[in-house]
Amino acid sequence: MPDKTRGIVLHSIPYSDKYSIIYMYTEAFGRASYIVARNRGKKSSVSKSLFIPLSVLEMEVEHRPKRDLHRIRECKTCFPFTDISRNPVKNMLAQFLSELIYRAVKETEPDPRLFDYLYTSVHLLEHTEQGIANFHIAFLLGLLRRLGIFPHLETYRKDYLFDMPNGIFVDTPPAHPHYLNADESSILSCLLRISYENMNLYAFSRRERVSLIHRILDYYRLHLPEFPEIKSVTVLQTLFDA
Repeated sequence: MPDKTRGIVLHSIPYSDKYSIIYMYTEAFGRASYIVARNRGKKSSVSKSLFIPLSVLEMEVEHRPKRDLHRIRECKTCFPFTDISRNPVKNMLAQFLSELIYRAVKETEPDPRLFDYLYTSVHLLEHTEQGIANFHIAFLLGLLRRLGIFPHLETYRKDYLFDMPNGIFVDTPPAHPHYLNADESSILSCLLRISYENMNLYAFSRRERVSLIHRILDYYRLHLPEFPEIKSVTVLQTLFDA
């Protein structure tokens, strides 16, 4: 009996000459992998053109217990990528966010709260214009909250240092090298209040934004096992001048 679910495309890899594996985060099953034929007829109910990074699909799927790969019987887009497809900045942001989610979210159990956050984020990326240069920063910090590793902002005091492994602000340098100095910690305490609603109010130079992104990704790396370098961040950091 097929199941219905929404899913967000994260990554795809070749499986054979005829098939690809599509990694998705789904509403009903958490993270899941699907095997999809690369070449299908024009009348196929599963078009390979739908599986672009971060696209949101409504699907009818076959999930079988104890199997790593599942099948998609039918699928269609929840909303088209009009602006993301034609806007190079949004397109690059979509690639960055899909890679980040693919690397950070490994849970195979459904999490409606997390799915709602991802769905809302993709929808906003397609439709919002103001503050788009800070969109990925707001996303990164919002995702930390949904993953349960958001820093303890309430521990901040003036001139405190941010202890990255423990996610708290402290008054003396910790016994390890993974901490931010007082100036960086002050900036972080303000940045932790960023959201999609107020991201247009934050102004950073390219240098500041690059530094912030790398610091946040360092934090991910300290808290998530086997979190690798994010390749798309190199291209992303060249996009914004201010």
